[in-house]
Amino acid sequence: MSKLHDVLILGAGAAGYTAAIYAGRANRHPVVLSGNQPGGQLTITSDVENYPGFAGPIEGPHLMEQMKAQAERSGAEIVEFVQAERVDFTRRPFSVWTDDGREWQARVVIVATGASARWLGLPSEQKLMGSGVSACATCDGPFFKGKTVVVVGGGDTALEEATYLSRLASEVAVVHRRDSLRGSMAMQDRARNTPNLRFVWDSEIAEVLAEGKPVVTGVKLRNLKTGAITQQATDAVFIAIGHDPNTKFLNGALPTDERGYLQVTPGSTRTTVHGVFAAGDVADPIFRQAVTAAGLGCMAAIEAEHLLAHEDSEAAKSGVAAKSGVAATQ
Repeated sequence: MSKLHDVLILGAGAAGYTAAIYAGRANRHPVVLSGNQPGGQLTITSDVENYPGFAGPIEGPHLMEQMKAQAERSGAEIVEFVQAERVDFTRRPFSVWTDDGREWQARVVIVATGASARWLGLPSEQKLMGSGVSACATCDGPFFKGKTVVVVGGGDTALEEATYLSRLASEVAVVHRRDSLRGSMAMQDRARNTPNLRFVWDSEIAEVLAEGKPVVTGVKLRNLKTGAITQQATDAVFIAIGHDPNTKFLNGALPTDERGYLQVTPGSTRTTVHGVFAAGDVADPIFRQAVTAAGLGCMAAIEAEHLLAHEDSEAAKSGVAAKSGVAATQ
């Protein structure tokens, strides 16, 4: 026996919390399964300056705590550190099984599990994350105006990040493992024609340096052809080797693009499964901003409410009671 919920939200980042706020205000009593990182990627961001409504910087974890509190005040139930492991979207009500052995049933599911940045895997990188190590130039680049920065990668993402940073930083060094770029020719041309952008070929970062300080002061570079180790001063390191959408647990239950991002109807958060919506970075390979994730979470909740209200209305007309909140069996 498992309780049937109107709205089940997978993920507790900006998209998931915003969806919970709107679904809660619609009196749908949503349940949010937070996953293993409640608050999402903003929990590893020190200062956030580009989220509307805050004249000064706000710490990422504090921003997410405020979103969580707002969602709970709106009527959402937040279940922390519970991870969805598999789903059944072949019939309604939908079923989701979590890593604690429970089954959750819902009339509507909003997938807001986000995307995870790929990292280099260095202990020093993890230690200095949010203190000069970042995976988002748009988010953190303005903190390094007039300073020197390093970008790691050689694809379109790295080149876009590097050219963006070149308008803020005094110097941008792009560190790439090969001697040629993988990005589009248009992006390559733009990067090569940027005066304060240079390339460090055939190299990888061996260590991110702090030199006794709480912030990045430099990097150790390893030449992959010669093995030589050199040291370079820098104020920040931006890792731009891609993101992985958190969709593996779906095991093909929803269609994705070639990179694994969930596909939705343009201008909507609807997936191809009636009653399942996708919001935030899990369906957004382009913008990946907290504010756009929140906007998509809002859209998903409103679209979910329209669907549920229509079904409730049709059920009332036919004299069939809605199933919301009652016990259901397999």
